[in-house]
Amino acid sequence: MLQPIPYLAFDGNCAEAMRFYAKTLGGTLGMMSAAQSPMADQCPPEHLDRIMHARLELDGGVFLYAGDCPPHMPYQGIHGVSLTLNYDSVEEAERIFNALAEGGTITMAFSDAFWARKFGMVTDRFGCHWIVNGELINLDLAS
Repeated sequence: MLQPIPYLAFDGNCAEAMRFYAKTLGGTLGMMSAAQSPMADQCPPEHLDRIMHARLELDGGVFLYAGDCPPHMPYQGIHGVSLTLNYDSVEEAERIFNALAEGGTITMAFSDAFWARKFGMVTDRFGCHWIVNGELINLDLAS
C-alpha cells in the first residue's frame, strides 16, 4: 500500500533532531552522514558530519525521513506542513505534546476539540510543526 513519508530538512542539526524524535516517539533510528556515504569524496570537508539520510521507523511500519540540507542549497526551514500524531489516550498524547514543546513554541495549547478529546499544536525546538491528538472522535465526513 502506498504511504506518503514525511522527509524533513535540517541545517546541520538533523542528527540531534532525529535522536530527539526517536527518544520522544520511540522507534528505531538509522542515519548516514555524508562521510559514511558513497559520495564522501564529493562533499566539502566541513560538511562531512552532516546527515545525508536518516530513517526513523515508528510502530506499525510508519516512517519519518530526514536529512541535512545539501551545502549547495539554501536552507529555507520547515514550513507549509505539520506532522500529525494520533494517540488512543489523552494521557499519552499530552506526554508527547509536552515533550515536543520543550524548548519549542506552543501554537495552540493542549485542550478540548470536536474531533478529539484533546489536541494541541507545537513547533518544536528544531522548527518542525506538530499537531497532537488524543482520543479521536468519529466524525461523519461527507465527501
